[in-house]
Amino acid sequence: MAVRKDQSAKKQKVVDVLNRARSMELFAIAQYMQQHYRLDDDDYAVLAANMRKIAIDEMKHAEEFAERIKDLGAIPTQDHSAKAILDQDVYKIYPYDSDVELDTLDKYNDFAAVCRENGDIVSMRLFERIIEDEQRHQTYFDDTATHIKTMDKSFLAKVAGTDVGGEND
Repeated sequence: MAVRKDQSAKKQKVVDVLNRARSMELFAIAQYMQQHYRLDDDDYAVLAANMRKIAIDEMKHAEEFAERIKDLGAIPTQDHSAKAILDQDVYKIYPYDSDVELDTLDKYNDFAAVCRENGDIVSMRLFERIIEDEQRHQTYFDDTATHIKTMDKSFLAKVAGTDVGGEND
């Protein structure tokens, strides 16, 4: 009986970090889609399209966490870890998002360790795979923030008004 209680407690620790990660992904989806709309409205089509692609990556992550939570017999959270910040301009979006992704990387590495410590290698590997995506996102946000900071208007002029093709093309 003690072994069963111990296993149940271990599984709950894993479910807790999976749900925390899912809530972070739900926040990222809301934040990045809000930024996608703003960038599109400001006529930065390339930046808007890239932001949308990253938001879709986050949607996939949220779904993968939900499926793993369900596999463990629990209910996936619908809560967001934070409220999306509205109406950020192009100068604020990328440094902010880079920081969000850095925080995510730190937490997901910790969450992967929790999974390993509690004997759930499947969840640990899920975190490790998603960490790779989050690292790519962070690099993109950091690089774009650097381009905007160093090249400013010349970089923004280059990406302004660029037609990247619509969903119906």
